[in-house]
Amino acid sequence: MPFIQAGDIRIYYEMTGDGHRLLFINGTGGDLRNPMGPMQSPLAKHFNLLAYDQRGLGQTGKPDRTYTMRDYADDAARLLTAVGWRRCHVLGYSFGGMVAQEFAIRHPERIDKLVLCVTSPGGAGGASYPLHELSRLGSEERARRSIALADLRRTPDWQKAHPDEVAQFVGQALAAERAHAHEPDWAEGRARQLEARRGHDTFERLGRIAAPTLVCGGRYDGIALAATQERMAARIPNAELKMFEGGHLFVMQDRSAYPAIIDWLKQD
Repeated sequence: MPFIQAGDIRIYYEMTGDGHRLLFINGTGGDLRNPMGPMQSPLAKHFNLLAYDQRGLGQTGKPDRTYTMRDYADDAARLLTAVGWRRCHVLGYSFGGMVAQEFAIRHPERIDKLVLCVTSPGGAGGASYPLHELSRLGSEERARRSIALADLRRTPDWQKAHPDEVAQFVGQALAAERAHAHEPDWAEGRARQLEARRGHDTFERLGRIAAPTLVCGGRYDGIALAATQERMAARIPNAELKMFEGGHLFVMQDRSAYPAIIDWLKQD
């Protein structure tokens, strides 16, 4: 298993594929051991894809201190240096998009193109749903609350009419959580990520993003609202906005999503 030392932590990463280099930055609670991750996505067939577990998560180190968005951005920069990448495309998903914004502002010389998926700038531009508030709930209740947040079409009436789909979603969420909850510092690492997420605010600095940027969102996302994607795209120079038929997991719901992102990244 590949690890590198990056400042105060040891980072676990994976790399696959050929083509232009692409760094994928995962979302809240992201763990490369979970199924249906970036290495199983169509991105791996088109790019030299690099993904990693962020600090406090998965198999990466979990230092016993407060984490900041700058820490997460600088971790990404140190990872690129460690694997010998001077520049690359960057795709950040959800929380990973927040990290990617900070990375693009702090390390503009390292990005060719930037893709921000279902994320937010915070501040006056609007924040994503405060997931730290759900951490006080039990695991099953948190999973059930997430059903509607991830896709606003999943109203109470919809959930009553689709009990099998609801049960499947809850079961998958609980299985993913229980798979690694026994590991040392698992809960603390996730809590520290949520606390860093809570303080995210790049809105007044988005004008400093120099890379061509694609902002992507799901029309029915209750976590990163469509209006937030619009404000963020309007604030970033050289940004393009694409909205898709789906919610927070639009890349799995809209078959046109991955091809559109891949085509945009491959354009000269």
